[in-house]
Amino acid sequence: MSWETVIGLEIHAQLLTKSKIFSGASTAFGAAPNTQANLVDLGYPGVLPVLNKQAVQMAVKFGLAVDATVAKRSVFARKNYFYPDLPKGYQISQYELPIVEHGKMDIILEDGNIKTIGITRAHLEEDAGKSLHEDFQGHSGIDLNRAGTPLIEIVSEPDMRSAKEAIAYLKKIHTLVRYLEICDGNMQEGSFRCDANVSVRQTGQEKFGTRCEIKNLNSFRFIEKAIHYEVARQIELIESGGKVKQETRLYDPDKGETRALRSKEEANDYRYFPDPDLLPVVISDDFIAGVRKTLPELPDEKAARLVHDYELPAYDAGVLTSSREMADYYEVVTKHLSGDAPRDKVRNAKLAANWVMGDLSGALNRDGIDIANSKVKAAALAGLLARINDETISGKIAKEVFESMWSDGKSADEVIEAKGLKQITDSGAIEKVIDEVMAANPAQLADYRSGKDKLFGFFVGQVMKVSAGKANPAQVNELLKKKLAG
Repeated sequence: MSWETVIGLEIHAQLLTKSKIFSGASTAFGAAPNTQANLVDLGYPGVLPVLNKQAVQMAVKFGLAVDATVAKRSVFARKNYFYPDLPKGYQISQYELPIVEHGKMDIILEDGNIKTIGITRAHLEEDAGKSLHEDFQGHSGIDLNRAGTPLIEIVSEPDMRSAKEAIAYLKKIHTLVRYLEICDGNMQEGSFRCDANVSVRQTGQEKFGTRCEIKNLNSFRFIEKAIHYEVARQIELIESGGKVKQETRLYDPDKGETRALRSKEEANDYRYFPDPDLLPVVISDDFIAGVRKTLPELPDEKAARLVHDYELPAYDAGVLTSSREMADYYEVVTKHLSGDAPRDKVRNAKLAANWVMGDLSGALNRDGIDIANSKVKAAALAGLLARINDETISGKIAKEVFESMWSDGKSADEVIEAKGLKQITDSGAIEKVIDEVMAANPAQLADYRSGKDKLFGFFVGQVMKVSAGKANPAQVNELLKKKLAG
């Protein structure tokens, strides 16, 4: 049988507020267990929650960025369930009346086509604490530092049809929340995590299959693997005569498989009801307009501008705008390289793109550092590329210079001067090297002149070797053609 995969994602993004959503306790990561949970977070009798205004602003900011409807009136509800890391016995969330509804996000498919993924809703809620199962000799520890941390839960429509589509959508949301500066996107610290709802149905069938929810996935690689495993598991189960049970499952990265955690609850199992301690959130047009003014240039807008202004390929623009920091770095390089009245802005822009996506990104990945902490700053990279443009060095020598700049912290000019790497552009000097190479390789010279044109590359290589890579490649090619022609 032919099967179709159906995927919907629930993304939990921790908001970048300094205090929690209903209390003044700190949200800083890494504190000693249970030192950042106050009486409100712990649900002590008589305490009352007070809504963090900044969390509301951030949720509205997200809603505007995904072209969603921002509710003028939204309501907080209590989601009731028992778990050791939920001290109040309920979680304050939003259910029937969320703050954001009916948004959308475009992703680029492998064939280059654009697909729109619907965003059902994005609602505010508080996080639970964390259960710790290691180093307690058969017991579990509870850390309530995270209890009450503000989250926005972004719920997609079941519009994705493959793991690759799901990852493309997830990465776009990850990029967006970082551009908006409402979430740091740190998956290792749990501030950006995802639940994947996965089902299968026969191709052509309209009715959805029974879905399973894979909880708390916190890396792009694990999410993709978990979806692949779950799809294969469900297809094998159905084809062998079984039925998929609606349930919550966990992904075990060590075994590369999902396993059942509990049967999937329905909304009525949580006994949602409006929180009696919190008034409805009422937002004015002026409030929304004020938030709209704070929106930055969004990733898709920035990519479109790079394509238009610099004539970059869409792929390059997409890579360069995959993070706000990389886009800013790239634009500083191009500005320094071209100035206010660039003579060759398009060529400079492509040269800068190649280096930022290539050598710079390679060095960052190799050393495991962010572009914001790059050992070669944007202005310094522009200085290196300027030396390529004015033919002080060749592109090949530039790679050697870049590595020295990365390790020693010196400018391109300092490295070039210290290592004597200036390119040879004097025609007489290059002709002298060519003459030496031709004299040293009489057999190859005779073969070339008898019609073996492929030997031209051999002579280019020899000239560059003798000149220690300093000879201008364009001049070498031009002069060699004349000399070899006899």
